[in-house]
Amino acid sequence: MEKGYFITGTDTNAGKTWATIALMRYFKQQGKSVAGMKPVASGCSFPCAAWECQGARLKNEDALLIQENASLQIGYDLINPYAYELPVSPHIAGINNPVNLTTIVERFNALKDSAEIVLVEGAGGWYTPLNDCEDNSDLGKSLALPVIIVVAIRLGCINHAKLTWQAIQHSGIPCAGWIAVCVDPDMLNRYENIHTIKTALKVPLLGVLPYLASADFDLLAGKLAL
Repeated sequence: MEKGYFITGTDTNAGKTWATIALMRYFKQQGKSVAGMKPVASGCSFPCAAWECQGARLKNEDALLIQENASLQIGYDLINPYAYELPVSPHIAGINNPVNLTTIVERFNALKDSAEIVLVEGAGGWYTPLNDCEDNSDLGKSLALPVIIVVAIRLGCINHAKLTWQAIQHSGIPCAGWIAVCVDPDMLNRYENIHTIKTALKVPLLGVLPYLASADFDLLAGKLAL
């Protein structure tokens, strides 16, 4: 069993966090201790009213969900070292506090010593820039984890999935497989699209997560098979 996985998506809002939490629940059901990271997050807020927030720091809803689903108590700074307020690309949102990959790797190493599986959710897609010169592909290389692709099943998903898969191949990083996340309840020919992607990507389909109006992570975990 690998020490963990790097979760990337075909785009922003592809369903990475739901897939990450479903994977955390899946591994916990297998008897593994699990931790997670969302090292870079845009669109963060203070978890309290302004008058209560003296000394508080920005936090991200998805990162808090990852923290909540870990097998052990983990400090927020380990999970999300770079939390940016603006909901824009990290290299823009973090202009005054740019991402340092060394810091993320240090936090990851601290987590992997305390859990059997560590899942790291990337920010946006594979080539989303994290600072002026590095992107998620560079983070994936630095962590040396196999990649799981989260494919948002919506119009255009075949092209997005194939491009992401080819980009990961070009980066020389092993890909463990992909997860289909049905984000559009009205999509036509949903399963024909999934079959086309399954044929095109030469890695396993690890699960199909159905469209849900609200999260049921145990149900979603039951749709996975690694």
